[in-house]
Amino acid sequence: MTKQEPKGFTPHPYPYHHELELRIESVTNLGLGIARDNGWVIQVPFVIPGELILARIYRNHKNYSDADCIKILTSSPDRVEAKCDLFGTCGGCQYQSVAYEKQLEWKGAQVKECFEKIGGLELQVQPVIPSPKTYGYRSKLTPHYEKNREGVPRKLGFLKYGSRRILVDVPHCPIATSAIGHALPSAREELFETAKKNKGGTLLLRDTQEGVITNPNQLATERVRDLVFQFKAGEFFQNNPFILPQLVDYVIEQASPSASKTLIDAYCGGGLFSLSAAQKFQKVAGIEISREGFEGARTNALLNKIENATFYFGDAHSIFSELQDLPKPFSLIIDPPRKGCDPNFIEQTLEFRPDKIVYVSCDPSTQARDAKMLIAGGYKILAVQPFDLFPQTRHIENVLTLGI
Repeated sequence: MTKQEPKGFTPHPYPYHHELELRIESVTNLGLGIARDNGWVIQVPFVIPGELILARIYRNHKNYSDADCIKILTSSPDRVEAKCDLFGTCGGCQYQSVAYEKQLEWKGAQVKECFEKIGGLELQVQPVIPSPKTYGYRSKLTPHYEKNREGVPRKLGFLKYGSRRILVDVPHCPIATSAIGHALPSAREELFETAKKNKGGTLLLRDTQEGVITNPNQLATERVRDLVFQFKAGEFFQNNPFILPQLVDYVIEQASPSASKTLIDAYCGGGLFSLSAAQKFQKVAGIEISREGFEGARTNALLNKIENATFYFGDAHSIFSELQDLPKPFSLIIDPPRKGCDPNFIEQTLEFRPDKIVYVSCDPSTQARDAKMLIAGGYKILAVQPFDLFPQTRHIENVLTLGI
């Protein structure tokens, strides 16, 4: 074992820091380039298919190896200059060096691959709807800070790429809104003056109608089209306001207000979809298992003077039990957290039998898993439409429409 070789390193099939030339063949849904050396798969971050690179091995697994790109020998025409000096070090973004049109192409292929490999489903994916802003779009930033150590400058930023512990100091983030960019230096200074010296944590910066909020318990207001939504600043609310109205309009359209009398919004949160759709349906009903989300949805209905919306504080085990008497036919919107739907929820949905299901997801892999269950229960895929809520990153929002 050499001095630089890390403990536990497996020396086969390559020694530590072995260098070799590789041609990048494809990219995974994690944003990693794939190359092969005599059939052996090697993953390399921050590269583009078609590029010839000099790579350095740093880890061998059972079936593949990980490597860093130390030099690009032949560059792709899709490569662009990243706007952030920390790109490649900070783990927040994966695609800043890739032309935006190519990012959209990759993300559409990512959705298709997830449904094929995880759901076993062949489908046509519509071209990804681009974000109106590709930088300066993110209205919520949550950088981390580490505990104070004697003689060591304190950092505020994000995890280093490939690390679960090492923070990269980020004095400016180009994907955050300009308001957050202006607020970050003073927020950083105030944090380090007041934060407990022996503890680390997370700083919130949320760009709202009230300005940039740093207190997660402070009431925040967002406007989407003609409606206002209030929520605690630390709670979930979509953080790309520039594409959000387009996403909401599409989801409502897919819910078929001309054919359905009632819209049910499961995982409704503060009522974004249900309240936005209220004018187009005879009745809308939101279900939320979080007390704060439930109360927020009711408050937002009052704020916007919407009278045909009812919200239920739902028990996950009997989530549709109070909805049987609402006017039929039903459409159902599902917008779960990243982990997707609980199998019990899927079973209840199949028993409840809405005529149309519109499933919004920030993780196509869990969405594909759930779609497989819905299709086994008798539903058919009608449309697959990704939206790029997260430019410069590998993440994608996907809207799946299903019908009986």
